[in-house]
Amino acid sequence: MSRLRDRFVLRGTDSSGRLEAMDTLTAELTRILDGRWAQVRRDVRKYLEVEAERGSFDTTHLGVDAHRERVTRQLRTLAETEQPRLGFPTEYGGGGDICAAVVSSETLGFGDLSLMVKSGVQWGLFGGAVHLLGTSWHHDRYLPDIMSGSLLGCFAMTEVGHGSDVQSLRTTATYDPDTAEFVVHSPDVLAHKTYIGNAARDGRLAVVFAQLVTGGATHGVHALLVPIRDERGSVLPGVTIEDNGPKAGLNGVDNGRLAFDHVRVPRTALLNRYGDVAEDGTYSSPIDSDGKRFFTMLGTLVRGRISIAGSAGSATKRALTIAVRYAERRRQFAAPDGTEVALLDYLSHQRRLLPALATTYALHFAQEDLVARLEELQGDEAAGGDDRAQRELESRAAGLKAIATWHATSTIQTAREACGGAGYMAENVLPSLKADTDVFTTFEGDNTVLLQLVAKGLLTNYKHQFEDLSPLATVRFVAEQFVGAVMERTAARRVVERLVDASPAREDDAAVFDRAWQCKLFADREQHVLEGLARRLRAAARDDAFEVFNAAHDHVLRCARVHIERVVLDSFVAAVARCDDEQAKALLDKVCDLYVLSTIEADRAWFLEHGRLTSARAKSVIAGVNRLCRELRPHARTLVDAFAIPEPLVRVPMLDWT
Repeated sequence: MSRLRDRFVLRGTDSSGRLEAMDTLTAELTRILDGRWAQVRRDVRKYLEVEAERGSFDTTHLGVDAHRERVTRQLRTLAETEQPRLGFPTEYGGGGDICAAVVSSETLGFGDLSLMVKSGVQWGLFGGAVHLLGTSWHHDRYLPDIMSGSLLGCFAMTEVGHGSDVQSLRTTATYDPDTAEFVVHSPDVLAHKTYIGNAARDGRLAVVFAQLVTGGATHGVHALLVPIRDERGSVLPGVTIEDNGPKAGLNGVDNGRLAFDHVRVPRTALLNRYGDVAEDGTYSSPIDSDGKRFFTMLGTLVRGRISIAGSAGSATKRALTIAVRYAERRRQFAAPDGTEVALLDYLSHQRRLLPALATTYALHFAQEDLVARLEELQGDEAAGGDDRAQRELESRAAGLKAIATWHATSTIQTAREACGGAGYMAENVLPSLKADTDVFTTFEGDNTVLLQLVAKGLLTNYKHQFEDLSPLATVRFVAEQFVGAVMERTAARRVVERLVDASPAREDDAAVFDRAWQCKLFADREQHVLEGLARRLRAAARDDAFEVFNAAHDHVLRCARVHIERVVLDSFVAAVARCDDEQAKALLDKVCDLYVLSTIEADRAWFLEHGRLTSARAKSVIAGVNRLCRELRPHARTLVDAFAIPEPLVRVPMLDWT
């Protein structure tokens, strides 16, 4: 054991004063990261700490059935806390704060992700659909039991044949005026609902999305409540349930397949906030357009994507905390003085972990701004709503979910590799984080499709505005419309604009560390890519629009990505500006620099191709990344400790070899 001990080094604390200063800084960073919902985060962390100390999240040796059983028990335990009630109306015993519910779900991502997903299905998707798509009749009848966990349910949207294309779902709900019932039916195997959480084992009631048919007319996709099991757990007549079986990860979630053979449910089963059917079969809706109604209904469920982005961030933070702690302790190869060198002292290792850590911080602040924007729109909705603001929120949620989950996949893999063979051992958590988060890139919307939605949102006015414009006028119009749509007047954008306006132009190599230069570079790239995409799409005629758009998909995806990267930078810059602690502000300023320069470095081919960087300036960017890695290396432990992940969740065996 002594030999093994010699191969690791603990975090240096050369004096009690230095340790105290570092702890103070860590606490200040935690306060900044916790933000306005700090108490919610603390409450969830306390719950996770207690459960982790009991060994509740050690799933290393559990089979699928045992894992599902444990997660269901944990769900019942969680239901005894205030967390599941946060997003529901106060008149039913809820907290009346959807954003607090999102933050709670995000923080649950530090623990067993199966519990996070199953609770998200129960209270976010199933409960959220009843709350936001239903009316007072549904609320009175179902919400108390949903909140308490005594009624477990499913969110049955995805079908074998259609996932992202929700408007083309094949399940039907046909109204029968003779009995005042809807007949829910799966016409073929492609209409079977699949990968439905809570379906294989625990769910008794499902929110089923189906094409609503009444009087021979189809009114698009609506949601209905369909019982699938009785109180004893027996499958109800006309319902077929199959188990999707073991998955690559998240095996504590009982995903299943649902099929309906002319299942009858009462007229009141329709979640009728946005569309209703009278007893005689007459359809009515406060929204005339089928398309607008559909997107309004889905828009109410946007918090699911926001929660997934945040939970992916939590899993990423846990992986980075483990990897950084390991890299500080693990020694490899001898220095000239004969002592072995800690992994994190190698620039190559710093480059593996620290830019990813900087991006994780950047995404955290972008997530915080997104949740704050959700809160603002909840207030706007009560005052009558703002359709454009809602679309912007949905677009940003889609883009941030894509970028955050791809970042999680990449970073957790890097963290696993950075811990060598030890990182491959199940007991050291990283393999399960890798397996459990892999599906995040495709559920709650496939990431590639979501980025297309972001780009299409930026092109909303294109089709209707350009028919009579000359090519030159079109380009000018595009520039005006896009810059207006993209550079939305958020609080973060106003901070950036003031910063840019107040900063003189710089041409020296130190410009790469100038925040105004960085912000201008990101904004200029975004505007250029958007204008270029508009010029490509301008060639589309009515009969070849699909072909032209399909041929521009690479450009479409870049358009969305650079937009989100600029939005993330805005949020980080604004977060640094809000800091009132100079030590924390200085450290976050460097972390922000590393996010910017590592992003530019990764895309330097574009910047060089388009004349935005000279070859000398591109080399300065690379040198800047190296410099920042060296300067941030002493603070790496502080930066990950500031995530305040409960200690039992990062106390893995490979860190006990000291």
